[in-house]
Amino acid sequence: MPETVALHTRLKPGAEQEYDSVHAVIPAELAAALKEAGVGNWRIWRSGQDLFHLVDVEDYQAMRRALAGHPANVPWQARMAELLEVQDDYSGNDSGIPLVWELA
Repeated sequence: MPETVALHTRLKPGAEQEYDSVHAVIPAELAAALKEAGVGNWRIWRSGQDLFHLVDVEDYQAMRRALAGHPANVPWQARMAELLEVQDDYSGNDSGIPLVWELA
């Protein structure tokens, strides 16, 4: 059963427009890698420097392991590291932001 994972990241000051521009077109090979890793959908909202992600994925931890060294993801993460305050190095077992409440 798919899970929805919420994430929060933060841009470096002044990187807002560049981040938006880079995300206007995601490389086809990255989109394919995400889908192969079980991602059904990935949505990002931006409020100033703060980014809020909702990821619908079969298995979040398995997706992270599959993408950690993937040739489509490595350069993408390097590009994102230029824009984000904290680089995602795929070394941890993060599980996203914990759900506090939900109106079912």
